[in-house]
Amino acid sequence: MTRLLVVGDVVDDVVVRPLSDVTRASDTTAEIRRTDGGSAANVAAWLGHLGADVRFVGRAGIDGARRHAASLAAYGVDARVSADPDLPTATLVALLDPTAERTMYVDRAANATLSATDLGDDVLDGVGWVHLTGYSFFDDGVRPVVLDLVARARERGCGWSVDPSSVSFLAACPDFLTWVADADLLLPNADEARQLTGLSPAEATASLPFPEVVVKLGADGALSSAGSRVAALPAPVVDTTGAGDAFAAGFLRTRIEGGSTDEALTAGAAAGARAVTKLGARP
Repeated sequence: MTRLLVVGDVVDDVVVRPLSDVTRASDTTAEIRRTDGGSAANVAAWLGHLGADVRFVGRAGIDGARRHAASLAAYGVDARVSADPDLPTATLVALLDPTAERTMYVDRAANATLSATDLGDDVLDGVGWVHLTGYSFFDDGVRPVVLDLVARARERGCGWSVDPSSVSFLAACPDFLTWVADADLLLPNADEARQLTGLSPAEATASLPFPEVVVKLGADGALSSAGSRVAALPAPVVDTTGAGDAFAAGFLRTRIEGGSTDEALTAGAAAGARAVTKLGARP
């Protein structure tokens, strides 16, 4: 079994689901939950849940490092979450609309201080694939750290993938495709693919210059640069937070172990369908 290394954000998610029409400047009844999140940590959790051999490296505040490491370990993840002495654990507030789509407010906090010290030589021991998210490239301080990791991983013969993660951050970072040009697999969603290329998802899938591109289409499934497409599986949608991370985990788990593109897309769709059925981004 190929060991995967996932590096990046770990976050305290606060998910707010209004239970009535929103009343501005007054009270609105809602379901509110604090859950464990962070795009990279979510992928690691889903990979572990799906039976993959996975290691995670990230950074939290003193208030959350042990808690998040234990949460990931419960999914079978070799979790290495360092504690920042000054900054708190990152926090994200996700406001759900009636379709369960979310608008997110993010304080990256300790995620922005991930350093080379957190990624010592032993993090790549036994690793055959590295997965990163766009958030690690958007921070000027973290980007050189993960690019150095990628270079070290390449020297060991590892493949690597990246999920662009955020349309708003991509819009502010026109050099993103240059930073990740060496990746083996790009996993944008439809909006991210449009932002990166100015093209429709189908056109973007064919034009993005990577060995493999998979565009996540939400309720419309996903398509790949190999010409394969999968429909989304029917599921009662409660919260879409983390659905793309679950899809990425399902796809990677199958593809890296030698599954076909069609098999990997199907596995991704199955994981994504499970993710939307409850509040929170984890299995």
